[in-house]
Amino acid sequence: MSARHAAPNFIHTNDGTMLFYRDWGQGAPVVFVGSWSLPSDMWNYQTLALSEQGLRCISYDRRGHGRSSDPGRGYDFDTLADDLAALLEVLDLRGVTLVGHSMGCGEIVRYLTRFGSDRVARIALLGTTTPMLALAPDNPDGIDVALFEFFQTQQLMRDYPEWIEENLPPFVVPQTTPAMVNWVRQMALNTSAKALKDCNTAVVRADFRQEMKRINVPTLILHGDLDASAPLALTAEASAALVPGAVLKIYQGAPHGFFITHMDGINADLLAFAGADQRVAVE
Repeated sequence: MSARHAAPNFIHTNDGTMLFYRDWGQGAPVVFVGSWSLPSDMWNYQTLALSEQGLRCISYDRRGHGRSSDPGRGYDFDTLADDLAALLEVLDLRGVTLVGHSMGCGEIVRYLTRFGSDRVARIALLGTTTPMLALAPDNPDGIDVALFEFFQTQQLMRDYPEWIEENLPPFVVPQTTPAMVNWVRQMALNTSAKALKDCNTAVVRADFRQEMKRINVPTLILHGDLDASAPLALTAEASAALVPGAVLKIYQGAPHGFFITHMDGINADLLAFAGADQRVAVE
């Protein structure tokens, strides 16, 4: 089966999985790839703002997330990159700015590895989990895999709602309203358990170090210095050191959920980078 349009705002991927997408605005296309556990709704405060500033903003739900179907398979980075490729192909998008958050950054890197940059003008990696999270002899600053295994077996597979409650405070800032926190909570709780486990496994096992050296498009990396989910030195700084010509901007006092807590700054940087005015540089 080849990728094709299904019902309005849905496409069928090459393996028949149905993906939901939003397509707001006109102008240079910007495609948003979401975080682990969160659907395309997470980007509402970026896509609404940027679409009103002359950009075409497209966001989609990863398989097993949001309104997309839950096939119970295909949560590896190769298949997820193929899903992104199917979206770009079906919508025939070119000159695209790809914007990812957390796990979504890995999908963007793997897309470039598998499909090249013919359709892609530039990429922005926010709160990235690249290049490699796991501890290994050649990654001595990584995180012990036993911690990820504990999360899967003792938290995700036993009491995921309680884990969400414990991990929401460092995801945001003290000034974040309870209503906004609850919105994030509900999005995460509605995600397929199979997708959560298998996507987490994919992130833990991923090693993008060699792939990132071959990225050949302008790359902007935005990261918070208080990111507890993706420590700055292990992720953003290491990624910036690998990608030729990458620009790294560090947000002071920003957590992993800085697309919410620092939305004005994020939106301004993405607007400058993505194409509303290519002459504007990111400060």
